[in-house]
Amino acid sequence: MLRFPSILHIDLKALQSNYKMLSTRAAMSETCGVVKADAYGLGADQVVRALYHAGCRTFFVAHLEEALQIDGQYPDIKIYVLNGLLTGEAEEFAAHETIFPVLNNLQDVSVWQNFAARQQKKLPAALHIDTGMNRLGLGTREYETLLSEKEQILQGIDIKFIMSHFSSADEKNHPETPRQAARFAEIMSHFPRVPASLSNSAGIFVSPDYHYDLVRPGMALYGLNPTPHTDNPMQPVVSLQTRILNIQTIKAGESVGYGAAYRAEKEETLATVNLGYADGFLRCLSNKGHLYWQGQACPIRGRVSMDLVTVSIDHLGEKPQAGDMMEVIGLSQSADDLAAAAGTIGYEILTSLGNRYRREYVQEDCW
Repeated sequence: MLRFPSILHIDLKALQSNYKMLSTRAAMSETCGVVKADAYGLGADQVVRALYHAGCRTFFVAHLEEALQIDGQYPDIKIYVLNGLLTGEAEEFAAHETIFPVLNNLQDVSVWQNFAARQQKKLPAALHIDTGMNRLGLGTREYETLLSEKEQILQGIDIKFIMSHFSSADEKNHPETPRQAARFAEIMSHFPRVPASLSNSAGIFVSPDYHYDLVRPGMALYGLNPTPHTDNPMQPVVSLQTRILNIQTIKAGESVGYGAAYRAEKEETLATVNLGYADGFLRCLSNKGHLYWQGQACPIRGRVSMDLVTVSIDHLGEKPQAGDMMEVIGLSQSADDLAAAAGTIGYEILTSLGNRYRREYVQEDCW
């Protein structure tokens, strides 16, 4: 029997509530689900099932392999692959009626068009046009080429929708957001009968004008804050507890962990917990992050190592014992809070979660 000293709770009912709230906010649009990277590290099988039962029918992943892991479980869903067509994948896409590529450049368009011609039928896809992110999507020159020969270039392709992606919608009043929105509106004026998709999680909260036909929330579904400038409107989905392995008291002048990166100024009581960077607890939290015991912050002492973290419990009145659990993510510290301490974002915290936790899915009344 496998034993796991740390427990990762994933509240699928809260996930469904977040989906329904976003659907209500974007009531005139279809609310999709972004489940790439194993549903942001939370388990695509369970997450897709929960979202499906909440009413989601369109999903987005990054790679074809991720789509193949979902395909066949739900016959009435659509799965779009954001990273486009890699060499040799056209035939695999065409073999699956629920999986569609997002075409990110004219080479993708050409490959898909040529394959459609060989199949002697129109093939469905989404078309991504860049509006300022400058990662994926047809850039200005490619878009101008597309417009000049639109009917010929898109011949044989059934464009399900045209999409773009905000770069800064999570930053309040960022000038790039209305700039991208105006660019997208101009693009869509040339495709008046084609559905459109622009808003990610943060974009949903900026303006209803940006919702169009499909919205594509990801991080908000999982409880991360899509509006960092104000209180989080989403329900928490993730909590994480880890077990204390050892309690010890060190003398003034003694050091803790690799590199002697922390040295005690006075006698201090420490707890070593079963957590480390192999579990996705980032090493940059060394000497500056916190774990929590009964709502009280316990500062990390020394470096985060592969399997162990040491925290000070010297200030606690009622001290924990070896075998007790400490909170990593939960009521006292959200994934966003932990990310802020690490100088990163909640996405990285969730997607870094490893497979060494016992995963407990809260799924009562989810289906």
